[in-house]
Amino acid sequence: MKRKLNDDATMDGIMRETPAAIRVVLQHGMLCVGCPIASFHTVSDASREHNLDEDQLRSDLEAAADADGAD
Repeated sequence: MKRKLNDDATMDGIMRETPAAIRVVLQHGMLCVGCPIASFHTVSDASREHNLDEDQLRSDLEAAADADGAD
């Protein structure tokens, strides 16, 4: 079952809850890992700041969450 990211979830929270999301963040060229702003930025904020397609980023993060939950 595909998980849906909460619109209020922060990048830091997503990476803490779903360690597989760290790989997604890095693959998208984002520097959220260890960034002090990650605890404030939502997926929307981060995608806007990094000029990324929000729908694609969200989809990739949700796929990582699904894969992480399959273990």
